[in-house]
Amino acid sequence: MMSFNLMTLCTCVLLVLSTSLWSCATAQSDVAADCCLTTSDRRIPQRVVKSFTIQTGNGACRIPATVFLTKKGLKLCAPFPSESSWVSELIDIILAGPVRKPPKHRGKKLSKQ
Repeated sequence: MMSFNLMTLCTCVLLVLSTSLWSCATAQSDVAADCCLTTSDRRIPQRVVKSFTIQTGNGACRIPATVFLTKKGLKLCAPFPSESSWVSELIDIILAGPVRKPPKHRGKKLSKQ
């Protein structure tokens, strides 16, 4: 009689453990992908863009796109760089980094000698 109770207890523990492991694995695989569903050919001003990523048509995201991140945190979907010249130009500008302006002289102008 005692072995029956021990066997039942072990079975219940095993069942609870396997159920909780299965639910954890299922919850982790249900993460939604943040994808561009469409793209816009409208030019995005360089001054508002902070960075970019490339979305390939593989995996969870079905269409190829360029995702520009604005300084305000918005994600803007543009065509793939090979499909639009303005997109590839904007990417080149971002990769080149910020343009440094020469320092302005304050006060008296320097005279040539």
